[in-house]
Amino acid sequence: MLIVGFVVYFWTTPQKGMSANELAQKNLQRMEASVQGASSIKQKAKPDPSHIAKALKTTRAQQMRYLTIIAMLLGIGFLLYSFVAKKEE
Repeated sequence: MLIVGFVVYFWTTPQKGMSANELAQKNLQRMEASVQGASSIKQKAKPDPSHIAKALKTTRAQQMRYLTIIAMLLGIGFLLYSFVAKKEE
């Protein structure tokens, strides 16, 4: 369990840079801005759903952090339990 905790921790640690989804979202925003700037017809602004995505990302990160901590604590507990002397009758 301790090893699983470490694997989960390093697996979920965010990499530096932008992910493919973030890069695609930025490109889409850039294209929409260029299209809106090129057209002379004014359009209604779309509601921005990015706050929902940010909230989901932070919630997911917290959940993975808590899961990692629980897995590491269980691993340490099992490791310590293996050193406890058993009663021999």
